[in-house]
Amino acid sequence: MKKTLITLAVLAAATGVAQAQSSVVIYGTVDAGFVSERGGVNGNVNKLDSGIASASRIGFKGTEDLGSGLSALFVLESGFGVDNGQQDVAGTLFNRQAYVGLSSKTTGTLTLGRQYTPWYNTLSKVADPFAAGYAGSAKNLFPANTRTSNTVLYTSPNFNGFDADVAYTFGEQAESNKIGRKIGASAGYSNGPLNARIAYNNTSNDTALTETGSGRNWLAAANYDFAVAKAYVAYGANKGQNSAIRNNGNVNAFNYTSAGYSTDSNNILVGATVPVGPAGTVMASFIRTNDKTAANADADQWALGYSYALSKRTSTYASYAKIKNKNNAGYTVGNNSNVGTGDKAFNVGVRHSF
Repeated sequence: MKKTLITLAVLAAATGVAQAQSSVVIYGTVDAGFVSERGGVNGNVNKLDSGIASASRIGFKGTEDLGSGLSALFVLESGFGVDNGQQDVAGTLFNRQAYVGLSSKTTGTLTLGRQYTPWYNTLSKVADPFAAGYAGSAKNLFPANTRTSNTVLYTSPNFNGFDADVAYTFGEQAESNKIGRKIGASAGYSNGPLNARIAYNNTSNDTALTETGSGRNWLAAANYDFAVAKAYVAYGANKGQNSAIRNNGNVNAFNYTSAGYSTDSNNILVGATVPVGPAGTVMASFIRTNDKTAANADADQWALGYSYALSKRTSTYASYAKIKNKNNAGYTVGNNSNVGTGDKAFNVGVRHSF
């Protein structure tokens, strides 16, 4: 009996240590609101939408302390629509993020799976005052380089404000390693009020029959917090086939056939966020897309938004954006989760995080 009690005590202590060294967290965002879209070929569209400011999602993340500054980690994240309760991508489970890896305090973090690209993290976290959400999302005019599957991502430790990352996406085609391959990287500096970063993305266009080069994207972005306002600026350069795919794809959203994708273009963004009182924030931005090919299919976007924090987890918001398409450019005003149907949109909603 005495030996049994001692054994149970040892097992209980061991279990306690394991629990102290490991953690799993359930997290998520529930975001829904009213959206009014104008200017599209199908006329005015009014709807209840999901994921306007931030995509609605539920996720699981965990870490395990392996000792000597090394830890294991994982993230599994699924998107869904609050308006209908469905998965945002049918037939998938963890369609947003799904990765596992190891992290060292001294040598950095290596993760394997479906992940955000370094390019998109630079756009959403450094360049855009709307954080790639609301009607003013920079995704409306900047190229679509959001996530990649089959990706190995290395992130360096932070050295006095400097850090970098590099990603490699396997095309997984037997004919050639280049088919479907993507390579990305970014480097930045963040200290005090300044946050600056440069990113690169390369997407192979090769097929089993032809070698057609790659689409290449450069992005330089910075923001600076003046306390009374935070200023944002970004410049992107896109060259090669498929370097400037619109987020709405090939959809002809207007009463004309949209111009083809540019093979030589750039993007310019200037914006700001301004705190209003203890809980409000005004967001504003101007984005210009300059198509440098003969089509000259340029576009400008003006956007204004307001967010009010009801608590640390819950906020309400309203935003408006308008795009001026030139020479049959086919860009639409969307939000974080949807691409939109027209050249102007207004939305108002509520977001809760847990």
